[in-house]
Amino acid sequence: MVKYLGSKRVLVPLIEELARRIPATTACDLFAGTTRVGQALRHAGMTVHSNDLATYSEALGQAYIAADDRALDRERLRGLLAELNALPGRDGYVTRTFCEEARFFQPKNGRRIDAIRDRIDELDLTPIERGTLLTSLLEAADRVDSTCGVQMAYVKRWAPRAERDLQLREPVPVDGPAGAVTRLDANELAPALADTELVYLDPPYNQHSYYSNYHVWETLVRWDAPEHYGVACKRIDCRTTKSPYNSKRTAWDALERLVLAIESPWIVLSFSDEGFHDGARIGELLADRGHVGVIGVDHARYVGARIGIHNPAGEKVGTVSHLRNRESLWVCGPSRSAVAQVLEGLGTMQTPQARAA
Repeated sequence: MVKYLGSKRVLVPLIEELARRIPATTACDLFAGTTRVGQALRHAGMTVHSNDLATYSEALGQAYIAADDRALDRERLRGLLAELNALPGRDGYVTRTFCEEARFFQPKNGRRIDAIRDRIDELDLTPIERGTLLTSLLEAADRVDSTCGVQMAYVKRWAPRAERDLQLREPVPVDGPAGAVTRLDANELAPALADTELVYLDPPYNQHSYYSNYHVWETLVRWDAPEHYGVACKRIDCRTTKSPYNSKRTAWDALERLVLAIESPWIVLSFSDEGFHDGARIGELLADRGHVGVIGVDHARYVGARIGIHNPAGEKVGTVSHLRNRESLWVCGPSRSAVAQVLEGLGTMQTPQARAA
């Protein structure tokens, strides 16, 4: 799985346990990202609808949420991966942009990425085959990049992993029923989820845009050779692609409209204390929809924060404000007793709130 700020790696075991306890067989992950949570829901036995506006998330969803033995011939996939792995490298957009103008990859790996990505577009593939091959390439590139986990910058000296040779691997199959994948605005999709029993929400909670943070993956999947700007060679449309969830002025209204548009009996919402919103206010919002309980998990902040603040010369400056975060999982269900039963014995739990009158 790729390095990804906000991947919910720490929360995934807890989310999967919640999914096993909630009486539901269908779920929608509205802000799917790397699909890590969607995979956990699928592993728990749910049929998952994976949704995100990111093009790279759509590819990951094809590999990990939609693919099963009926939709994906694994022997054919391994043959395709072997063919792609054997390709000689050639100069292209990635080599010029992310190896020479920027330093995200060593040129030897940039050339391999260019050759493999061009070949994928030449192959006759089903959507799931294409998404799975793109996922393999994205994950291979992630294993040899030279970043701290986000693509707003690259490290001053080559990361040791960047010296390795890029190698495609078969994405590991996920147990559970095959699901569906969409690339839609979450607020527009939400009213159409009336038949979905559980909706998981992990919207952006601060000013940091996933579109900008992972612009390399977006370009790698779109393969549209965009104009770019800045030291990190970000896509030019990073300047105009904005989410209401990344603005303190508009984020609460977007979240409120989203929650109130969901008709599913169960909502699980994750929230970080680094976000714009007050936890008590989130509880009040969910209480308008059902009965609410919450559990919290403390964990270390992302690696960039732990490394510290440095100037362009690589000198450490300033002081990081804090090194740990608190993540909360809010569970909203049809009755007080049902929510209490789902949360029983799981970590630090606050008493479920009654549904607002």
